[in-house]
Amino acid sequence: MLEFLRFVLIRAFLAILTLILVSFIVFSLMEMVPGDCAERYVAFKSSQGVTITAADIDAERVRLGLDRPYLLRWGSWIVNAFQGEFGDSCILRLNIAQLLGQKFWLSLGLCLSSLVLAYTIAIPVGILAATSKNALLNNSLRLVSYLGLALPNFLLALMIMLFSTIYFGDSLTGLFSKEFRDVAWSWAKVKDFLGHAWLPVFILGWSATAFAIQTVRALMSDEVGKLYVTAAAARGVSGRRLMMRYPARHALSPIINSLGFDLNRIFNELPIVALILTLTEAGSLLIEALARSNDQQLAGAIIFMLTASIVAINFLTDVILALTDPRVRRSILG
Repeated sequence: MLEFLRFVLIRAFLAILTLILVSFIVFSLMEMVPGDCAERYVAFKSSQGVTITAADIDAERVRLGLDRPYLLRWGSWIVNAFQGEFGDSCILRLNIAQLLGQKFWLSLGLCLSSLVLAYTIAIPVGILAATSKNALLNNSLRLVSYLGLALPNFLLALMIMLFSTIYFGDSLTGLFSKEFRDVAWSWAKVKDFLGHAWLPVFILGWSATAFAIQTVRALMSDEVGKLYVTAAAARGVSGRRLMMRYPARHALSPIINSLGFDLNRIFNELPIVALILTLTEAGSLLIEALARSNDQQLAGAIIFMLTASIVAINFLTDVILALTDPRVRRSILG
């Protein structure tokens, strides 16, 4: 038990260290962007007809703390980030924590739902594809998975929107209807959200499902032919019990470890899908911050929160893997 606790503490330390290193990289990239918040703010005031001097820019830098040494500013930023506070948006002049608010959690919920959908389909289908001797079934499943990998999510979104607009008169865009967009959460708003959220979940899960099917199929195909499976079959274990107790149990362990990677890949596809479906969540804010307004504070906060989510999932999957996989457990507990 002490060895397992030691394993958990080491993994927790590595997770925190990863977050600190990522925060340093993100903050450094923010600092490398030409211009700073003081210059952009006074430029905005200047566009309003206010006369701005060099002294005004220097005063704004002092107010924002930009006159302090780089490492001190990074230290303050990472301490505040761990507390969920990222200061104000450089362009929008709004508190980033309040600006993101539910937007980030909506984005994370969409991505996690897409991940659950992908593996709910991929695990049984991948196992079936690896163990079935039916050539027609195998080729059909292979074709479907190849189609999922070849057809980009944004193109699938455009196709669904076009079809829905032509035949049903509804483009299926947004996460809420107009009457629920700016009101407090209620059961009616939850139902309205679920009525809109299924489409981005399906689109984001499209390629993730195809990729996961290929992964599960390859892992299962590698395990099915091993001697321990043959030995179990010789002892009279057969059918579904044989598949799930032996090759599936070993083959699916790497899947658990890849959840963080898959979540990152899904979130990478979210911004472009968000633009097409006009979703007002963190993915669209990230595109706005990076490509349009060049708001490095807002972009850095979103990237850090995403990284924190992925690191947390990786930490949990490491612990779960140690509890469920006898090989990993023996390597830890001895």
